Amino acid sequence: MICPRETRTITVQAEELDEIQDLIREQSPAGWGTVSAPVSMSKKDTMMTAEGTIARRDGVTEIEADDMAALEAKIPDGYQLLSVRRV
Repeated sequence: MICPRETRTITVQAEELDEIQDLIREQSPAGWGTVSAPVSMSKKDTMMTAEGTIARRDGVTEIEADDMAALEAKIPDGYQLLSVRRV
């Protein structure tokens, strides 16, 4: 099984942590999930800023090969190997 290895960063601002997560979710395309969202806050303000990193979670594809070397050769650029099953 392989999937695309793609990430993006979204910058959001809010006064509550729940709002930060909601804003990141709202700006994320379908099939993407939040990987991290570290928050910073100015000393003079109640507004928090988060740099949310999202990663693509869809596009999982099954590939087949006779051996591991052939399998690794079939993985396209921009994809990562998720699991290997021997049949």
